[in-house]
Amino acid sequence: MCGIAGIINPRSRDAREDRQSALKYRMQQMTNSIAHRGPDKEGWWMNASANVGLGHRRLSIIDLSDAASQPLSLTPALSTGGEGWGEEGRYTIIHNGEIYNYIELREELQQKGYSFRTSSDTEVIVAAYDHFEDECLDHFDGMFAFAIWDEKEQELFAARDRFGEKPFYYSLNDREFVFASEMKALWTAGVDRTLNLQMLFNFITIGYTDNPGRPEETFFENVFRLPAASQLYYTPSTNELIIEKYWDIDPAVQNKTINDQDATEQFKHLFTTSVKRRLRSDVAVGTSLSGGLDSSSVVAAASRLTTHHSPLTSFTATFPGFEKDESHFARQVARQFNLKPYTIEITVNDLIRDWERFMYHQEEPFATASAYAQYKVYELAKQHDVKVLLDGQGADEILAGYSRYYKWYWQELFQKRKLVSSKELQAAADMGVEEKFSFKNIIAALVPDIASVILERQYLVNALRHEDLTPEFVKLQSKEAYYSTPSDFSLNGVLYFNTCMHGLEELLRLADRNSMAHGREVRMPFLNHELVEFVFSLPSRFKIRNAWTKWILRQTMNDQLHADIVWRKKKVGFEPPQKEWMQDKRVQDMIHEARKKLVNAKILKPGILNSSITATASHEGNNYDWRYLTAASYL
Repeated sequence: MCGIAGIINPRSRDAREDRQSALKYRMQQMTNSIAHRGPDKEGWWMNASANVGLGHRRLSIIDLSDAASQPLSLTPALSTGGEGWGEEGRYTIIHNGEIYNYIELREELQQKGYSFRTSSDTEVIVAAYDHFEDECLDHFDGMFAFAIWDEKEQELFAARDRFGEKPFYYSLNDREFVFASEMKALWTAGVDRTLNLQMLFNFITIGYTDNPGRPEETFFENVFRLPAASQLYYTPSTNELIIEKYWDIDPAVQNKTINDQDATEQFKHLFTTSVKRRLRSDVAVGTSLSGGLDSSSVVAAASRLTTHHSPLTSFTATFPGFEKDESHFARQVARQFNLKPYTIEITVNDLIRDWERFMYHQEEPFATASAYAQYKVYELAKQHDVKVLLDGQGADEILAGYSRYYKWYWQELFQKRKLVSSKELQAAADMGVEEKFSFKNIIAALVPDIASVILERQYLVNALRHEDLTPEFVKLQSKEAYYSTPSDFSLNGVLYFNTCMHGLEELLRLADRNSMAHGREVRMPFLNHELVEFVFSLPSRFKIRNAWTKWILRQTMNDQLHADIVWRKKKVGFEPPQKEWMQDKRVQDMIHEARKKLVNAKILKPGILNSSITATASHEGNNYDWRYLTAASYL
């Protein structure tokens, strides 16, 4: 887990010595700006022509020796036979993340004749690329963003993991290609920092922090993200940039004959394998523990794989007096598995004190205060010198953990004429589920294409009617307004949409920023791609059954966790008392100043300065004042 940065400038006409000096200075500036991502070591590399520079900030997790430091420049060598692989240091790599199955891959490559001089996963990436070329990505189980410069071919190859756990930002003009783990490194390198007002419009009106139709788009002009599950080739001689998707899921392909026992056993095997791989580390590993089903399941699986002489450490946020505080469940799980628990009580005073630094690390607006609570949990891990944490994120998106997924399942059952016989509506009512199946849902089930158009038009009408926005801002930015809906109006369709197109990646961006702000690494066992592929191959009844969401996970954990964890009826989610915080006068003053900035930018109408502030809970829909607060920080 680290920070990466690179500059490829093939068109400089300066003398070689001047190019070297200028490139080194810019690389140092870039890596300095992301030093928090890798506090253990820094390194730079440039090629002989001084037209390619790569920089790295290291957080040492696997192979702590200097030999594994990056940038790593080498030529993969065959240990038996062959003539080697050309000149010394053909490939130079910078890598952020982990390849969890690197041990198995290294053994496979050794059987093919490759030898290794380190025990790092980074060297395995280079050998795999040398052998499999870009198909190496099919062999990786991991979270990663890496770039490999091929000096022989004069070409850059870069890739990002399947779900977007690790970031990769870039900017390209007619003079150079610049990339890094965070946008602040690009700005340090001279890339313009100009706000993308189209993205701002969509964030304010519907809370989108991404554009599902253009996943490369960010909140800043001329700064792009490499989409998740994508690979990149850049050829300096032609200034050609090629981006391709290397992995996807077909949500329509399902195993309709699998039975409960086989499905549960396979799920347990894949989940356990994922946790086991994500425990691989040469430094201490702990867990984020909210007390919910997902994080508790990770703890249960990890505890079975670790020795009693070295218990896991857990880190939990508490909000005393808040009705949605789950810390008592976290304490229960900690006792059950003999964890070494640490907790942090987070208050509005902390939020105010940390606000500027917290926003510095985020770089883009975010929809709820939950991001700050997560930031403080990772800070707690830093205080206790635990570098790696396992986390339960991703389970809700792949296993239908949110209440909004009920209607999609009911629509699917209605399409199949099974809604009444399934008794799912009655089961949901008995459980106290507040979601309802209405005439709109019937229309969506029968004519999804029309329903999709209606939803998009409804969004645009609501956006155009947003009372706080100036007519000029709405007129200019609503021309290309977007509101995306799943193309498949089934449960699997919406889960695919939230996992691979819109929703999950925002949470992963926040997890990356919040953990790396404190030089911590967060690993997510539910996002092993083999596990995700298997879950998507299961019919919907394995995700929701008898109104229980995440049914197969509950079945798997039934004999491993207490019933009040596994079969808790009401999902709370990791939520701080945002509404209470927003009622604090100091926070209201911050919101008022944010409104002023947006008024001065002719985004909000002046009249809003005389309007009272609406305090909202984290997951309320019309969370506008919180959006103003976070958006104004980047004007």
